[in-house]
Amino acid sequence: MGFFLETLIGGLMSGMLYSLVALGFVLIFKASGVFNFAQGAMVLFAALAMARFAEWIPQWLGFESLLLANILAFFAAMAVMVATAWVIEKLVLGRLVNQEGITLLMATLGITYFLDGFGQTIFGSDIYKIDVGLPKEPMFILENVFEGGVLLSQEELYAALIAAALVALLSLFFQKTGTGRALRAVADDHQAAQSIGIPLNRIWVIVWSVAGFVALVAGIIWGSKLGVQFSLSLVALKALPVVILGGLTSVPGAIIGGLIIGVGEKLSEIYLGPMLGGGIEIWFAYVLALVFLLVRPQGLFGEKIIDRV
Repeated sequence: MGFFLETLIGGLMSGMLYSLVALGFVLIFKASGVFNFAQGAMVLFAALAMARFAEWIPQWLGFESLLLANILAFFAAMAVMVATAWVIEKLVLGRLVNQEGITLLMATLGITYFLDGFGQTIFGSDIYKIDVGLPKEPMFILENVFEGGVLLSQEELYAALIAAALVALLSLFFQKTGTGRALRAVADDHQAAQSIGIPLNRIWVIVWSVAGFVALVAGIIWGSKLGVQFSLSLVALKALPVVILGGLTSVPGAIIGGLIIGVGEKLSEIYLGPMLGGGIEIWFAYVLALVFLLVRPQGLFGEKIIDRV
């Protein structure tokens, strides 16, 4: 039972991180109605900015405090992501208002390759380290209940708590603020939103900035665990099955979908792996997403769209 709980808790914490990345997809889709394939590249780009600024700023300003370097690097990286959002709106999205969804989709693919290449051009292509002080040592809990206790990663625990707090704040932002309601209105109908005075260009800058902030937090957490390298954008693609499972328009769906996939892939790897062979954790999420596309394509919490002719 103790080993099962270790696997379950590990899956929940991984799922929370998947949910954090999936939120970026949901935010962009809710505001523009397009699936943003650039979210994985944004995670890599933000993590590269954070890692390199944390290295450069102490050299520029002549101090050695790790905490101060991380704080300044975070705000510098956030400024880069906001500037990126502004450029994307001015040069790409602002010129594609009311275009077909496939046009916007191809635009995000172009943004993906640009960010991958541009990020490595200005920040470098080596493997970089992000050290924000998350504890690396594991700890044991429930030692009085199970023999030997339950092993828990402190780093994953803190990362999951940070992700959960950010998810909760974004949920409140969408449901309780005027800007959040404006974002939902823009997602429903661009032309109708413009007709009632909602500034579409400003809304898109805001939502890409928020998605950039989410990408930065996700990049810091994943970069702290795995190091900042090109494969980080591939890790972010694990969020694709999450949004398919939870629903493209649902923030709660991104959370639940992430937890289901995180737990499912861990349990399947441990308990089905010996029977089916290794590597289940790699493909489990995508097979589950395929099943949902066949049975419930709108996802668990997505809106079912009915076109009447």
